[in-house]
Amino acid sequence: MLLEIGIALLKIIVVFALALLTVAYLTYIERKVIGHMQVRMGPMRVGPHGLLQPIADGLKLFMKEDIVPYEAYRFTFYFAPILTLVTALILFAVIPFDKHFAITRLNIGVMYILSIASVGVLGILLAGWASGSKYPILGGLRSAAQMLSYEIFLGFSIIGALMISGSLDLVKIVESQHVWNIVYQPVAFVIYIIAALGEINRVPFDLPEAETELVAGFHTEYSGMKFAYFFLAEYANMIIVCSMATILFLGGWRGPVLPGFVWFLIKLFALIYFFIWVRATFPRYRYDQFMKIGWKIMLPIVLANIVVTGVVMMMVQGG
Repeated sequence: MLLEIGIALLKIIVVFALALLTVAYLTYIERKVIGHMQVRMGPMRVGPHGLLQPIADGLKLFMKEDIVPYEAYRFTFYFAPILTLVTALILFAVIPFDKHFAITRLNIGVMYILSIASVGVLGILLAGWASGSKYPILGGLRSAAQMLSYEIFLGFSIIGALMISGSLDLVKIVESQHVWNIVYQPVAFVIYIIAALGEINRVPFDLPEAETELVAGFHTEYSGMKFAYFFLAEYANMIIVCSMATILFLGGWRGPVLPGFVWFLIKLFALIYFFIWVRATFPRYRYDQFMKIGWKIMLPIVLANIVVTGVVMMMVQGG
């Protein structure tokens, strides 16, 4: 019993330490990649080739003055960024990085991910409301509409892969992919990627914090470590949605020669690189265009994909 508890605690420490380190250095990677895409160097001043820039950023945010607006609801104002970060980090608990390495294994792992991720919307909504000023409230309302809408498309997009795998267990989903699900579900994969960009507020769908319209949206009034929590949560969520895409569509840790976790990381960082590439390439959509894409285009396509998948599976099973 004590040995099992010790192993579980060790897994928790390893996963969360690596997750936080990866999140911190994703900011460096993103700035470097976008810099080279735009023919500039990116961070160069702190450490060799700017490698210590994330540490310098962390120290700067830790030492910055903690400002709270006079009309803010103080408890909720402090609670919102903590809720957003915690809900992002506890999603790592069920991600299988290898067949034998996950903090815990649930037979409803997909439902756990979807249900906990939906709570993260509350953190952003509360942050906008608790700030007590106009732009954060508008950003929070945008975020609520955006994330709830695109959460529906995200959930529908993975149903085809779940039907093929016949399980909600993330490990069984990977083990069932003798051929990657992206081969059978290319349309669902594209819808998933677009919906994931909207769900985690990434460019070109970063409308809750559109600086051209809302100053900084829901986190306009936040500074110091409270702002850092939102920043960390965004990158943690990007890792989660890319991990889920790897598990559901790209065969997870399956691959020749190399160890399983190496294949998982290769696929994961390839998707993260694609998300960064999208940020460097596309301009921000208007809000009405963004919602139109979801409800008028993506929803009918993803529902048709579910119907076609079901019909084909019935025909195959029926011989």
